Order: sequence, then structure tokens, then C-alpha cells
Amino acid sequence: MLGGLGCRMTMTLVFSVLLLLGLCVNVAAGGPFTSASTPGALNYELPTSEYETPDTFNAGIVGPLYRMVHIFLHVVQPNDFPIDMVRKIIRKDFDFTVDPKEIAYYEIGILTCVVLGLLFIILMPLVGYFFCMCRCCNKCGGEMHQRQKHNEPCRRKCLAVSLLVICLLMSLGIMYGFVANHQERSWVKRTEKLAESNYRDLQVFLNETPKQIDYILAQYNTTKNKAFSDLDGIDYLLGGRIRDRLKPKAIPVLDEIKAMATAIKQTRDALQSMNNSLKSIDDETTQLSASLTTVRNSIEGSLNSSDCTSDPARKICDSIRPGLSNLGSNHDTTQLPSVDRELSTVNDIYRTDLESLVKKGYTSIDEIPGKVGNQTMAVIADVKNAVDSISSNIMDVSQSIPIEKVLLEVSHHVNNSYSYFHKELPKLEEYDSYWWLVGLIACFLLTLIVTFFLLGLLCGVFGYDKRATPTRRGCVSNTGGVFLMAGVGFSFLFCWILMILVVVTFVIGANVEKLLCEPYANKKLLEVLDTPYLLKEQWQFFLSGLILKNSSINLTFEQVYRDCKGGLGIYATFHLDNVFNISENLNIEEQTEKIMKELENLNVNIDNIELLDKTGRKNLEDFAHSGIDAINYSMYLKEAEKSPTKVDLLAFASSLEAKADQLPDGKLKQALKTDAQNIRTIHHQQVLPLQQSLNTLKQSVWTLEHTSEKLPEKVSKIIASLDSAQNFLASNISSIVIGETMKFGRTITGYFEYYLKWVLYAITEKMTSCKPLTNLMDSVVNGVLCRYSTDPLNLFWFGIGKATVFLLPAVIIAVKLAKYYRRMDSEDVYDDVETVPMKNLENGSNGYHKDHLYGVHNPVMTSPSRY
Repeated sequence: MLGGLGCRMTMTLVFSVLLLLGLCVNVAAGGPFTSASTPGALNYELPTSEYETPDTFNAGIVGPLYRMVHIFLHVVQPNDFPIDMVRKIIRKDFDFTVDPKEIAYYEIGILTCVVLGLLFIILMPLVGYFFCMCRCCNKCGGEMHQRQKHNEPCRRKCLAVSLLVICLLMSLGIMYGFVANHQERSWVKRTEKLAESNYRDLQVFLNETPKQIDYILAQYNTTKNKAFSDLDGIDYLLGGRIRDRLKPKAIPVLDEIKAMATAIKQTRDALQSMNNSLKSIDDETTQLSASLTTVRNSIEGSLNSSDCTSDPARKICDSIRPGLSNLGSNHDTTQLPSVDRELSTVNDIYRTDLESLVKKGYTSIDEIPGKVGNQTMAVIADVKNAVDSISSNIMDVSQSIPIEKVLLEVSHHVNNSYSYFHKELPKLEEYDSYWWLVGLIACFLLTLIVTFFLLGLLCGVFGYDKRATPTRRGCVSNTGGVFLMAGVGFSFLFCWILMILVVVTFVIGANVEKLLCEPYANKKLLEVLDTPYLLKEQWQFFLSGLILKNSSINLTFEQVYRDCKGGLGIYATFHLDNVFNISENLNIEEQTEKIMKELENLNVNIDNIELLDKTGRKNLEDFAHSGIDAINYSMYLKEAEKSPTKVDLLAFASSLEAKADQLPDGKLKQALKTDAQNIRTIHHQQVLPLQQSLNTLKQSVWTLEHTSEKLPEKVSKIIASLDSAQNFLASNISSIVIGETMKFGRTITGYFEYYLKWVLYAITEKMTSCKPLTNLMDSVVNGVLCRYSTDPLNLFWFGIGKATVFLLPAVIIAVKLAKYYRRMDSEDVYDDVETVPMKNLENGSNGYHKDHLYGVHNPVMTSPSRY
């Protein structure tokens, strides 16, 4: 039994150490890259994988039981992890006799429990032996005679309740034992599942690394294509930037000049319209005056006829005569001078075509990208050659790293470890079945004892008849007493064997928990391993000496575990820059300087930009002095606001016709109606066109007045802005071209610098994350050894030990309680009412007696009470 348990623990430790150390050393030596993900125009998304092995191991519903055992162990062994003592033991090749006092002091709690367990193991068989001998001699309760006492019912009940409580506590411990045994039974399957998970993670880890390296190398082509794209688009990127730098100064001035060219055209059109309107007004006014004069003479002739001499025609004729003086034109065209001179001047200005000159200025700005593209073709070819040299450097670096060889070695080691595990798995399962059987037997032995006690209580309590005498107790009650004594017998037979099992498992489980599991969880175990010159006297730091072949480099177990747990890459975690320095091998400073020198050879000549030539400038000045600002626009507006006639012709015609209707029929009436109709005709044919001409004149005057307002000042301001912009171009265009060229060069080289910084970050920080290694370590130590094996083992000895310890009071109480349930061979007889205050009957008394004792010497009655 004990051999099976020790073998199982040994196999577990061997498997754990081999798999953990082997993989850590080989994988750490073979993974010099990491990965990262970068934002920006060049967005590199390194392919990553998810690992399925859990970081933590949840015990589930049995977790509180494990924590209870941990609390008990902390009470038994409250001392901190003995770092200094462990260091001494390791330095002396695990010689535990180095400092026995210090070891004993640290183990004082465990040793105390072990001593108590050994006392239990030694004394319980001896006590059982002498107890059995004593019982056989009718001593120690072996005499089948019960002494009667006044407090017998109370004693019986207290003993029954006490035994019941103890049985319940023992049952709780047995339940812990069954739970722990079940957990132990499944540890191999869980370990196998965990090993499968870690193996798949390691395979993902090994398969992911080449993909990440290929991705990193492939991203150089992405970067180079981006740079080539920018170089091919230098006309819009560099030329466009230069153009955009000049636009804020040049375009507003050109827009103002263009607006002035539009104003010149509008002025010419307005003057032309105004001149035409003046001519139309003069002609139409002359014609209107002649027509109205003819109509007025006709009306006067009709009024002077003989028909107007007699009433009532005379009065009507007299009322018409006063209004004839208003029948005439209301305009004097001699007051509106012609604008032929101004129109001629503006026509001469317009012929210069200022708008086409402005377009040349726009074109000179928009042509900058094209000029840049045409003038940089040769230099761009040289820059591309320099970019290709960076590609060669990166490919050389990638080929100098023996990653394929390393990965092959690591994969071979992983497969061997996995095969070894499956080879040894049947042995683990066999030893585990032995241990499970031992645990099951121990639990069933305790269950049997508790069952005897509970059956004894059940039969004794329910079969007890308080009216029956000890010699006449029923079969059920007697059976209860027998069950109790059977439980006592089995307790003496097996308790010391169970205690041996408890002590052995306690020593193993408690020490593994306190010396391995707890210090591993709080990293104190790693602190011990990081002690300089501990694992190897010649090496200051063991890991750096093992992996980097330089023990002076500060590479510790704790730092490696922390970095790997955080997902850091192997390169940064294991300080592999001391083996292969990525920064030095990926230094492209020489190539970037060459690219910048090539870009400095860009000779972009755009110094001959002229926003507006002298002809355009003179055209603006001539327009400012064209004289349109000197025209008396108010006079024209005042004349245009007048009505074409002195009187409303339609109203006059209606009034004339109404008065004619009052005349008697005749020539006079007919003549006046004809004149009224002629007046209406004149209004429609001559007055309305004249009014339209006046409105056109008014609109043209408004346009000219608005355009000519402060015209010289406006033109002067435009010319000043033009001079300022032209001076800015003349003095700053060279520096702008140089500055934007350098900025463009830095953009091109920045792509590769950014790429190489990302490569450095990816390799040193992210690529080939060593998290599977810490997952493997946690799986072996924290998972398999501690959570799957040690915790169930500790729960087992805690439960079985608890039940076994409670056997001691259970035996004592069961022996005493059995007296009250078993059928006795003799009993006390009380005939003296003074001795027992009970009423005597004629044929007996309430005192117990046996009929065959009458007249026979009764030694019981003559001997003093011993119970």
C-alpha cells in the first residue's frame, strides 16, 4: 500500500521535472522573435493564436474543503517558507543533516502531529489488547452485571447523544475521505487531458513562429510598395505639398483679380446698356412729345368748334380745356449727357482680356506638381535602388538566424516528452488504482465502524424498555449493545492501521503543500532558484549560464516567469539580444542617409512663377482711372425715377371719354372719343416702352454706381496684395521647395524606419510569446502536482484522520453505553425501602431482583457497589 503511494508520487515528480525543465531549456534557446501590432498608414497585424490551456485551476465545489485543509495546515505549520534553509540544503546536494535543529524547528508542527500519531499507533493496539484481557476476566465492564443508580436515565441519554454527535463528526470525516478518494481517482484522466492541451498549445506555438517570421518579412514588401507608390506619385505628393504651401498666398490675390476682371466685363455691359437706354429714351421721348402734341391740337380744335358754344356742351368743353396743358412728355433728354467716352475707355480695357491673364496665374500654380514630376524622374530611379538595398539587408539578417533548425529540435523534444508521458501513463493509472483501492478500503472500514455504532444506537434507543429489568431486556435492545461492542472491537483492530495511513499521507501531503505548492504560488520558490551560485557554483545566474552561456547576465526564474505569464516574447524574456542583437543587425542608417542624399539631388525649378504680368497690372490701373467713378449717377437716377408723361394718360383718356359721353351725339362727341382712344394707343405703344427703357437705365446706373464705389482704392489694394504675394514667391519659394523635399525624403525613409522599429518591437516583445511555457509549468506544478494530487491527498488524511481520532472517545462512550442496552446475567435487588425509595409489593418490589436468588447466597448483594 505505502509502496504504491510512494511510487505514484515519485512518478509524478519525475514526469513533472523532466517535462518542465526539458521544454523550458530547449524552447527558450530556440525562439528569438516576438510580434506586435502597429497602427497607422502601414497597419501590421501579426498573426496570433489563442492557447487553450487554462491559467488557473479551479477546484469547483470541493474548493472550500481544500481551503479548510490549507487553514489547518497553516495552524499546524505557521512558519514561512525557509528560504535560507533550502539554500543550504541545495548547496549541500540535498543533505538534510546539514542543520537538523533548523529543520526540526521549521517542521515542529508537523513533527508534533507525527509524534501524536505514532503514540496513537503504538498505544491503541496495547490498550486494545489489555482492554480485551481485562474484559475476559470480567473486569473493565466485562462483568454482565449492572449496578443501579438514581441518575441512570440521564447518564444513558447523555452517552447516547454524545456517541451520536461523534458518529456524525466521524461521518463528515469519512465523507471527506470519499470525496478526496474520488478526486484522486480522476487525477490521471485530468492530467492526461491537461497534457493533451499543453501539447496542442506547444504545437500551435511551434507552428505559429514560422508564420510570424514569414509575415514580418512579407511586410517589408508592403512597406517597399508603399514607398514606391509615394515615389511614383511624387508629382502630387511633393509637388502638391509645394503647391498647397503657395496657394494660401497666391490664390486669394488671383481670386480678387479675377473678380475685378468680372467687374470690368460687368461695367462694360452696364455702360453699353446705359448708353443704349439713353438713346432709346431720347428717341422715344421725342416721338412721345410729337404724338401728344398732335392729340392735344386735335382736342383743342374740337373744343374751339361751334359745337362747344351752346349749353350744356359749353360747360363740358370748358372743363376739358384746363387739363390739356398737362398732355405732354415729362422728360428733358438734354439733361442726360452721353457716356460714350467712358464706354470707349472701358471697351479698350476689356479688350486686354484680364481674365485670360489671371488664368495664366492659376495655371502657373497648378503646373507645379507636373514640373516636379518631370524634373525628378532620374533621381527617383536612384532612390528606388537605395530602397532595394535595404531589402537585401533585411533578407540577409533573416537568413542568418537558424530558426528552422531550432524549431526542429524543439519539436523533436516536445514529441519525445509527449511520447514518454503516454508510455508511462499506464503505470500511473496502475499505481493510481492501487491507491484508490487503499483509500476505498480505509473509508469503508471507518464506515463499517460508524455503521455499527449507529445501528447500536438505533437498536438500543428504539428497543430500550424502561420497565424491563437488566436481565429481561428485549432482543432489539440487546442487539444494539452487541453492535456497539462490535464497533469497539473493529475500532481496536483497525484504528492503528488507519492512523499509519494518515501519518504517512500527512507527512507527504503537508510537506509538498508547504515546501512546494505554497512557495510556488507566492514565487518564493523561484526566489530560491534565483540565488546566485546556488544551482551551479561557477554560475552567478543559472538561467543565463544555461541559455546564454554567460552567467553574469541578470536572467532570473522569477523575471522569466513574470514576463512569460504576461505574454512577452521569448527574445525579450530570455535576453536573447546578448546572443543575436536585432538592433545592430537591422541598422539601416547608412541606407537612409543614402536615400536622403539622393533626394537632396532633386532640382525642382519653379522660380519663374508670375501671378500677373505688366499688361494685366496696367489693365487694372487703367480701369481704376476709367472715369466711371466720376459719373453723376444721382442725376441719371433722378431722371429715371420720373414718369414718362406729366399726367397719367389712361386716367386722362378715361376722364375725356366720360365727359364726351355727357355730350349730345354729334361730331364733337365722336371726335373727343377718338382722341381718347388715340391717347390710350399712345400709352401702350410709346409710354410703356419708354418706361421699360427708364427701368433699364436705372438698373445699369445702380450696377455702375456699385462697381465704381471706391474703385481706385480697391484696385490699389489688389495691386498691393499682388506685390506682396509676388514678393513672397520670389523670396520663399526656394526654401519651401527644399523644406518640402526634405520632408518628403523623411516620409520615404520613415516608412522603413517605422517598419524596422515595428520589427524590433515585434521580435523583442510579441513574437513567439512564451506563455505556453508558463502554462506548462503551471500545469505540471500547480495543476498536476498540487491541485490534482496534493490537495486530494491532504483532504484524504484530514478526513480519515479526523474520523480515526474520534474513534477514541467513541470507543469509551460505546463501552459505557452498551451496559444500558445489553441483557445482563445478574441484577441488583432492593428490598429495603430505605435503601431505594420505592414501594415494596407482596411478591416483589420496584427494586430489580431474580426469583432464583431468594434463599440463595447472593455475593452481589454483599459486595460493595463498584459501578
